Amino acid sequence: MLIYDLFKMALRSLIANTMRTFLTTLGMIIGVASVISMISIGEGARQQTLSTISKFGTNIITVKPGRKKTRHVSSDSVQTLLLSDADAIEEHVSLVTGVAAQVYRPAQLKFGNKNTNTTVRGTGRDYAKLANFVLDRGRYFTKEEIISARRVAVIGATVVKNLFIDKNPIGQELKVDGNNYLVIGVMVAKGALSWYDPDDQIFIPVTTAQKRLFGMNHVQSIDVQAGKIEDMEVIKKDIDKLLRSRHEIREGSDSDYHVQNSSQWLNSWGDAAKTFTYLLGGIAGISLLVGGIGIMNIMLVSITERTREIGIRIAIGAKKSEIMEQFLIESVLISFIGGGAGIILGILISRTVSKIGGWETIVSMQSILLAFGFSVAVGVFFGFYPARKAANLNPIDALRYE
Repeated sequence: MLIYDLFKMALRSLIANTMRTFLTTLGMIIGVASVISMISIGEGARQQTLSTISKFGTNIITVKPGRKKTRHVSSDSVQTLLLSDADAIEEHVSLVTGVAAQVYRPAQLKFGNKNTNTTVRGTGRDYAKLANFVLDRGRYFTKEEIISARRVAVIGATVVKNLFIDKNPIGQELKVDGNNYLVIGVMVAKGALSWYDPDDQIFIPVTTAQKRLFGMNHVQSIDVQAGKIEDMEVIKKDIDKLLRSRHEIREGSDSDYHVQNSSQWLNSWGDAAKTFTYLLGGIAGISLLVGGIGIMNIMLVSITERTREIGIRIAIGAKKSEIMEQFLIESVLISFIGGGAGIILGILISRTVSKIGGWETIVSMQSILLAFGFSVAVGVFFGFYPARKAANLNPIDALRYE
C-alpha cells in the first residue's frame, strides 16, 4: 500500500476522534511552545546581559593596584599605581588604542538650591572612548586642561536631571565638595542598570581629582584598550613586563598590581547565560516527553479499539510493515500537527512576554527547528511500540476480539 493511502487512513482516524486527537495533540503543543518560549527568553536574557556589559567598553584590559588575591581591598589603601605608569603604558606598549588612568570617590554636587551625591571620576582624555560614552553637548577636557589640573567637568545625564532640570548646563558652574567647576560637556544617557547608574557621575581631569579634590598621588585603576581582541594577551604580557621593570619586581616574585581582561569576564557571563538558556530549554523539554507518553497511551487505546479492523486487514493480505507504518504515521501526524501549532503558540508567548513584561526575547530558527524536530522524534519514539504491537497481532485472535 502506498504511503499516501496510509496517510489518508491515519488522517481519517484522527478526524473521527477529534476531541481525543486534540487532547493528545495539546501535550505536544504545550511542549513545543514551552521549549521555544523558554529558549527565546533565555537567549534574550543572554543578549541583554552581554549588551549591558558592553556598555562599559570592549577589548578593555584593566590594571588595578595590589595582588590579585587582595583585589577586594579598598583602592585607597593600595597605592602601587601612579599616573606615570599609565603614561608609560601609552608610550611603550604597542597595539594599544587608548589608555585612561582613573581615581573616583563619591562627592556632593550643588547648583543653585539643588544638591545631590554622586561619583566624581578623575580620568584621562581617552576614557570616554574606552567606556563607550558619547557627548551629547559641549566637549571633553583637553590634554592641556589635564596638565594644568583645570576645574572643568563633563556631567552624566542623571546629574543633569537632578540639578539642572530645564537649564542648559554648558557654561554653568557647579560646586563639587564646595569648589566651583565649569561644566563643559554633557554625556548621552546610557540608561541605569539594576545595580548601577553609569549616568550618575561626573568626569574631571585626573590631575584635578588628585591634586585639588582627593589629595592623592596614586591612581585606583588604569584602563587600556586593545585595537583587536586577539591582541589582548600580548598586550597583557607587555604591560606586565613594563610594570615589573618600573616597580623593580624580580621575575618570579608577586607583583604589586594585577591585570584583568574584560573579554574573559564577558565570555564567562555569556557562558553562564547560555547555560541558563539550556536549563530553561531542558526543563521545557520535559513537557515534550510527557506529551510523548500521552501519544503512546492514546495509540495503545486506539489499537485496542481497532483490533478487529487490524485482524481483517491482516486476513485480506495486509503486510505487518503496512500495519506498523499506518499507526506510526498516525503517531507522527499527531506530533507534526502539535509541533506546528506549538511553534505558533511559542512565538506568540515570546512576543507577549516581550511586549507586556518589557523583557527582550529572541526567537531563533535554531530553537524552532530544535523544538519541532524533537517533537517529531518523540512521536516516532513513543509511537513505535504501539505500531509494533498492532503489526504483531495474531489475525485469528484479532478477528475473535469483541
